[in-house]
Amino acid sequence: MPPRRKSAPGLTSTGFGELFEAMVDNIGKVLKGKEEVVRLSLTAMVAGGHLLFEDYPGTGKTVLARAISTSISATTNRIQCTPDLLPADITGSPVLDRKTGEFVFRAGPVFANVFLADEINRATPKTQSALLEAMAERTVTVDGTTHKLPRPFFVLATENPIELAGTFPLPEAQLDRFLFKLSLGYASPEAEVEVLMAHRTGEAIDTIGSVVDTEQLISMIDWANNVTISEQMARYIVDICQATRSDPTLQMGASSRAALSLMRASRVVAASQGRDDVLPDDVRLLVRPVLGHRLLLTPDALLRDDTVDNVIDRLLTQVKAPLGLSKSA
Repeated sequence: MPPRRKSAPGLTSTGFGELFEAMVDNIGKVLKGKEEVVRLSLTAMVAGGHLLFEDYPGTGKTVLARAISTSISATTNRIQCTPDLLPADITGSPVLDRKTGEFVFRAGPVFANVFLADEINRATPKTQSALLEAMAERTVTVDGTTHKLPRPFFVLATENPIELAGTFPLPEAQLDRFLFKLSLGYASPEAEVEVLMAHRTGEAIDTIGSVVDTEQLISMIDWANNVTISEQMARYIVDICQATRSDPTLQMGASSRAALSLMRASRVVAASQGRDDVLPDDVRLLVRPVLGHRLLLTPDALLRDDTVDNVIDRLLTQVKAPLGLSKSA
């Protein structure tokens, strides 16, 4: 077996946790009262996944994307999706160089470390597919030439749950491409007062700086990929996903990609707590954000007002965690 941590020199489990907490604290200066969502967002980024937010306008999605990119000293781009948006408007296209008379590739806004696709369900399926291909492959191919996207590469897409006329909802197969589907929701009264006070003299986002550079973030990504996951824990993850496939209230269960996503995200949670092995609590913490958008209820279950959250709660009770594994072990 090759030596571990080879790809993340100089980083320790303690150092990983300190860097993770530094990012959480920095983003918390501008996004008040949403620490859990911030932690999940950073978990998705370090796990190499992407985020889908379904939320009302003005709840802080753009601020979160900007705060993440600022915290890691990264490039960020944002695009407002509309029905007339073309795939080339996201990925880029060849343009004529008048000096040489040749066509050269001009990179689109997706070539950024953090890319915010606002109201992705307003883009046509063709444009959605172009973005989702870039998310999965981390490359863009134009005229037979493949262009690599920068590393790290993190997509934060949003959907508006209201004003659905003329939109193109993402099908289940495309929803499966997102690691988490989250919601920021409205801030509590106390948190909203803090938001107003933080913006008394200008944009609060302009007052924070970077706390982690992109090289450190890449080291964190490589470190998390090497966090130990025992065969017992792998079996526990598989048992949870298998249980969704046989549950009578679900017409579509969790895929193998969902199991991989749960494993990768669990590794990041373990590393953020200064550990180098995954425990059952890490998995249980992430089951809802990882599986919630991947499960589809049967029509009968919908008529009984059953919910995906209820199904997940029931399955977590039924599927027994490995014995002898705990944070105190």
